[in-house]
Amino acid sequence: MIEILWTDALVFILVGSIIAFALYAHSREHLRAPWREIMQKPLGMSALMILMVYVLIGLLDSLHFRPQLKNTGSSEVRYAATIESVLDIILSDLHESTEKTYSRPFAIHLYNKETVEDQWGNKSRQYPRLVHAGSHLRQPEHRAEDISQRLIFSIFSGLMAWGMTTALIIVLVVWRTGESLQVVIQGMVRGHRNLPWRSILATLAFIMLTFSFLMNTAAVYHVFGTDKVGEDVLYQALKSVRTGLVIGTLTTLIMLPFAVLLGIMAGYFKGWADDIIQYIYTTLNSIPGVLLIASAVLMMLVYMETHPELFGTGVERADFRLLFLCMIMGVTSWTGLCRLLRAETLKLSELEYVQAAEALGAGRLTIIRRHILPNVMHIILIAVVMDFSGLVLAEAVLSYLNIGVDPTMYSWGNMINSSRLELAREPIVWWSFLAAFIFMFLLVLSANLFSDAVRDAFDPRLREVRA
Repeated sequence: MIEILWTDALVFILVGSIIAFALYAHSREHLRAPWREIMQKPLGMSALMILMVYVLIGLLDSLHFRPQLKNTGSSEVRYAATIESVLDIILSDLHESTEKTYSRPFAIHLYNKETVEDQWGNKSRQYPRLVHAGSHLRQPEHRAEDISQRLIFSIFSGLMAWGMTTALIIVLVVWRTGESLQVVIQGMVRGHRNLPWRSILATLAFIMLTFSFLMNTAAVYHVFGTDKVGEDVLYQALKSVRTGLVIGTLTTLIMLPFAVLLGIMAGYFKGWADDIIQYIYTTLNSIPGVLLIASAVLMMLVYMETHPELFGTGVERADFRLLFLCMIMGVTSWTGLCRLLRAETLKLSELEYVQAAEALGAGRLTIIRRHILPNVMHIILIAVVMDFSGLVLAEAVLSYLNIGVDPTMYSWGNMINSSRLELAREPIVWWSFLAAFIFMFLLVLSANLFSDAVRDAFDPRLREVRA
């Protein structure tokens, strides 16, 4: 049975809005030209491809359902109380391969020694074998050889998949352009095509090689080890992708109406409207953001404790807390963009074409819709893209302070928070922190590189300098 959580609905509404905007921009040259410039930037396209991988993982984890129970003994169809996602089905092997406690990446023994009693009653301190990782090996000393063979096979299979995909892309380009195969290949190799094919194909090779390696090794080893309760850390990191994306996108979606509406009103209407709006965001800025978020989260937790009947499962409870966190972060983060839009609107309202529209009797809402809003869209888009990475990092900081997402929800912030004690113990358990760092680093780096490309393409001052 399909189960739609609040954040699932908002995520797919956001995806639909992006698709609708893409179709709208495709039919208008002034909107299509900046995106064409972005697609010509090597770093921007590489970053976009990596972001698309994260988005795909997040969308798969946003398709929730209740699995049907088997052998219920009655003709009535019954469903489980737990809620799963499509990503859970894909990663079922990782989720079910739970060990007893900590284990290193690619290890086949537990990280700590335990007292083991043999068949004759003799006790000794040993590193017990893991239940799932390396269970296919009869001789543990062959572990390095097995990993090397899987690495070689992963490289071979990844390159084969990359070659087939590249050949398909070349055929599609030849079919679309009508050019010869030799001309298309030479243009891609030399970088003379409209798209930076060398960067695109190099990034595609990186993605396919990584996917091939994880697919061939994660089924028989714990690539990033296991945590205190023996759960696979790679599974936790992949499940945390959705949380990071939801924090980065839904917070922006909630923040935009406040920033756009109040910023344009303050800059265009001026007078008492400008004074009131400035007073609101100045007062809000004077309150420390962390304290405001913490107080709101604590009030929300009290409400959830006093109304347990509103949440059927722990997943719904955690999802509601995630949605509320996005809302409070959106309410506290709109002031910066509002200031920018107010200043830009003040400038635009004094330009000749706006004054001419006012002299001709155009209504204020018409002027805002046709003259002000289109000319501040570049600021809105740049701010949205550049704030994304900051919001992802903010989730990690808030979860580290125990005022972020629910502790039962997978997130990089919770992984880093749990790593505090692990890094202080002896011997050090470092792989949970490393996994969260790698996944967060790739997402934030890709978002920053893509935001640079968006800024260069949409900022009119930079376009004038290049012209």
